[in-house]
Amino acid sequence: MSESGIPQGWRRAALAPPRAFGAPSARALLKAGPGDFRVEERLSFTPDGGQAHRLLRVEKADANTLFVARVLARAAGLRPHDVGFAGLKDRRAVAIQWFSLPAGRDTEGLAGFEGPGFRVLEVQPHSRKLRRGALSGNRFRIVLRELTGDLDEVQRRLAAIEARGVPNYFGPQRFGREAANLDAVHAWLADGRLPGGREERAFVLSAARSLAFNAVLAARVEAGSWDRLLPGEVVNLDGSGSVFVASGIDADLERRAAEFDVHPTGPLPGSGGVRPDGEAGLAESAALSPLAALTAALDQAGAEAARRPLRVRPASLQSAIEDGCLVLDFDLPRGAFATTLLAEVVSCELDAAGDDGSG
Repeated sequence: MSESGIPQGWRRAALAPPRAFGAPSARALLKAGPGDFRVEERLSFTPDGGQAHRLLRVEKADANTLFVARVLARAAGLRPHDVGFAGLKDRRAVAIQWFSLPAGRDTEGLAGFEGPGFRVLEVQPHSRKLRRGALSGNRFRIVLRELTGDLDEVQRRLAAIEARGVPNYFGPQRFGREAANLDAVHAWLADGRLPGGREERAFVLSAARSLAFNAVLAARVEAGSWDRLLPGEVVNLDGSGSVFVASGIDADLERRAAEFDVHPTGPLPGSGGVRPDGEAGLAESAALSPLAALTAALDQAGAEAARRPLRVRPASLQSAIEDGCLVLDFDLPRGAFATTLLAEVVSCELDAAGDDGSG
């Protein structure tokens, strides 16, 4: 057990899971300032011109998503839950993200509105409230400062990432400042009581599911099977939520996996859902065995089981080393964490003080 009561195995899976390419020798400073970490959301749709809602494109710096949503609601004379957004973004970053508000007299005046740490860049008419996950992905620009170590190794790692991707771990942001969300999960399992508030309850269930996924992925990384299909795998079709069980892995499936058309998956536990069998099922069951109480509690809490790809490959990856800094530009699909990519490139102190991270 750790000093906070969190089991050490939890802490390792959540905050320090094994790296696919081994521990990097190069070191750098992450998030020396908010401008060193920039992220911009890519919506999965185009605003349709409907009149029921307004989409607000907002730039924020050193402000978390929920705070911005509350300020926008107050400025428009609305309740906080009337405000929609597609994902949470790190506080210690410059983030451009979208919010939605029901159309109204006060909503129309929000073009150019500025609040503490943010400003509204544009307002677009749209027919529906913005829902969580309504993104195709995020574009990142990250500056890592005080870069030291083997720079040739950095380039080799970046080439390997382009070829193979990285393990699709949930980043430390998911588990809260100083692992506070893991403490909340541990307390829930101890006393059987989830928080009463909707947001607090959602954070606990999300952290619990993410912990289980990371534990399974960590075991696959250690076994060297995180980026290949095993017999009985629940296979994900790239860019979709579609999955199927592959009892046998033939040459065509191996080709499609090599081309990143399909991916192996891990569990987001809950009730129902599709589960692996065969070799993949045995590997997953062994990794989840120490978390049996947690997966049972998720089932009883009514969480809906789902699958998540074990790997993710950045698109449009560009890098430059200049003036002691490593500058990275890349796209990730929604739900993927930039910090998991960085962990495969350099060793750095990862800041888990933001909100939920990926979006």
